[in-house]
Amino acid sequence: MNIQPYQHIAQYYETDQMGIIHHSNYIRWFEESRIDYLKQIGLPYEDMEKNGMISPVLEVSCQYMKMMKFQDIATINIHLKNYTGIRFEIEYQVYNQNNELCTTGYSKHCFLNKEGKPLSLKRSFPHYHHIFKGLL
Repeated sequence: MNIQPYQHIAQYYETDQMGIIHHSNYIRWFEESRIDYLKQIGLPYEDMEKNGMISPVLEVSCQYMKMMKFQDIATINIHLKNYTGIRFEIEYQVYNQNNELCTTGYSKHCFLNKEGKPLSLKRSFPHYHHIFKGLL
């Protein structure tokens, strides 16, 4: 599958008093890129919700290596690191417009039904299960 990197232009309101992107915004960028990734693989988040499925964050981590500033172009590469049928983990790499690696991170998620119970994609949504398995 040909996954395109997600791009985000750093906005002024995302900067802190020092003029650099505030650390909390990278987590937001991870979410933006994850939603885009799910759409690209054929699992738009809005379809998940229509089907009674949610995917909360269980854990998130971010390592900062190089500062980004207002109007820098963040290119975010995503990789599915792990998938069990109920849980998955995504890795992120954030590059600036000079192709310098600025930030790395990961997020862990699970699939739940509307009642908050764990949901097995293999059993409940085999088509989505096969998509995830094919990305490993």
